[in-house]
Amino acid sequence: MQDRKPTVALVHGAFADSSSWNGVIKKLKEDGYPVVAVANQLRSLSSDAAYVKDVLAGIDGPVVLVGHSYGGAVISNAAHGSDNVKALVYAAAFLPDKGENANELASKFEGSTLGQALRAVPLTKPDGSQDVDLYIDEPKFHHQFAADVPASTAGLMAVTQRPATGTALNEGASDPAWKTIPSWSLVATDDLNIPRELQIYMAKRANAHVEEVKASHAVSVSQPDAVTRIIEEAARTVC
Repeated sequence: MQDRKPTVALVHGAFADSSSWNGVIKKLKEDGYPVVAVANQLRSLSSDAAYVKDVLAGIDGPVVLVGHSYGGAVISNAAHGSDNVKALVYAAAFLPDKGENANELASKFEGSTLGQALRAVPLTKPDGSQDVDLYIDEPKFHHQFAADVPASTAGLMAVTQRPATGTALNEGASDPAWKTIPSWSLVATDDLNIPRELQIYMAKRANAHVEEVKASHAVSVSQPDAVTRIIEEAARTVC
């Protein structure tokens, strides 16, 4: 049997794209891990999870599945029934239980200022129904999302952010995979999107291995070493 490291699949959240993982990807590849960075569609929780599940089905061998922000809700759904996912890692992420959504969880504890930083753009979906695309208002992006990232980098992130629909952030989760798959949670203590207290609450509820780092919501950008360490910690448990 070939001895090889598990593939690490990375799923970004709202107001970001796959390039937000670049620092983590560089370190993982230097350490010999195969990596897949998934382009999260941010259209609805169910369709986003179905897309990620299809990506997972195309990966040969065991997978460590990693989610940031809303991507945590996506991986919780996508890994359910995906037999090759052996560990889940949440980086400043949502870990919803069945029926919960990102929007309501964000207001469960004080400290999130995301709502007042958002800009809504009307959206007509392919079926003709109406929705909104939600962006972080560009002048507010640095402080809200990435306060510990250099201003020049945060400025680029603000321009390239991918919006999430209102549907995605308000759709209830299905049965979460964290109930059956070992999980790790990296808590960003200075997060203004998902407050520390909420991250701790969700991680403990999921019986996740918890680590904390002083970081903004953009922890994969500002603290790639810390994110890589917890991913590799999870990966070392995968046979």
